[in-house]
Amino acid sequence: MKKLFIVVTALLIAVCTYFLHQQSSQAEDLVPTNPVSALEVTVLTVQEQEVSLTSELPGRTTAYQTAEIRPQVGGIIQKRTFIEGSEVKAGELLYQIDPAPYETVVARAKAAVTRSQAELEPARLKAKRYAELIRTQAVSQQDYDEVKAALGLCEANVASAQAELDAARIDLQRTKVVAPISGRIGRSSITPGALVTANQAQPLATIQQLDPIYVDLTQSNVELLRLRRAIQSGSVQSVAAKEAKASLMLEDGSTYALPGALQLAEANVDQDTGTVTLRALFPNPDRELLPGMYVRAQIEEGILTKAILVPQQSVSRDAQGQAQTLVVGPDNVLELRSLELDRAVGGNWIVRQGLQAGDQVVMDNLQKIRPGMAVRIASSTP
Repeated sequence: MKKLFIVVTALLIAVCTYFLHQQSSQAEDLVPTNPVSALEVTVLTVQEQEVSLTSELPGRTTAYQTAEIRPQVGGIIQKRTFIEGSEVKAGELLYQIDPAPYETVVARAKAAVTRSQAELEPARLKAKRYAELIRTQAVSQQDYDEVKAALGLCEANVASAQAELDAARIDLQRTKVVAPISGRIGRSSITPGALVTANQAQPLATIQQLDPIYVDLTQSNVELLRLRRAIQSGSVQSVAAKEAKASLMLEDGSTYALPGALQLAEANVDQDTGTVTLRALFPNPDRELLPGMYVRAQIEEGILTKAILVPQQSVSRDAQGQAQTLVVGPDNVLELRSLELDRAVGGNWIVRQGLQAGDQVVMDNLQKIRPGMAVRIASSTP
């Protein structure tokens, strides 16, 4: 019995010693050997700077000038002298209306002028003689007055006949239908041999001047009011309408090579859409822009003198859509700032509220850091 007791006691001591050793090893494993250092981050020190404010607006192109060609006299079209779709010059002959009836009218008017002038000359000589005779009382005052009246009637007949001749010549000239403006002419609605009437509703053709060309844009009245208030407050410097530059993006996503300029802004707001129409003017020497094209234009609105910009990748949004960013505060502890953003400029956001000059905005490791954490600044971008 005594030997059995000794053996059991030895086994118990061995087991206890083993478990104590295991617990000691596990405890040693839980003790860190190298304390974790603060995470390194790159920051951007924000500064106030001058930024040109632009708006991207939708719009459509419109011809600089448009002229619908209509005859001013009636008759048969003898010939058409232009090629449809070609460029024409102001004053160039487009259609010839049969001039024969109008030449006859001109000849008749010339004859009437000659006849009235022939009647005028004897009346003038008679009035001259009676003017001399009235001084010596050789003729009565009544006879002299009648001669003067006859002379005045003859002079009026000459003036009337001359006016009829001038009108006939104008109508004859109008048988030549010419281009009122330079530009590209469209298809013809009539062919030689067709009868046309003066000032008819249907145009014979349409000419559009395409160089330069207008771009009519629409802007929200809310945005326009906001810009005007900013200009009045002095935070934004106004750009004069004729100095405001514009660039154009076409439907296929390409950028139009030539810059334009803002020309005017409508004085009224569209009641249905709540927008204001702006008009920009672009050079179009190669006729790349055609009327009716949908485009997007960037218009220079003003200059923000004290803008705070932050890169877009440093800004996130919470579940409610509120913009926010992480800033390195005192003792290198991260702070979460809520931001009020204005618009994007390149790859940056313009910040209205939430940041001020000198704040250090975290640029990287945004997935690993949280507000309240201490960090170490690896590098700073001014």
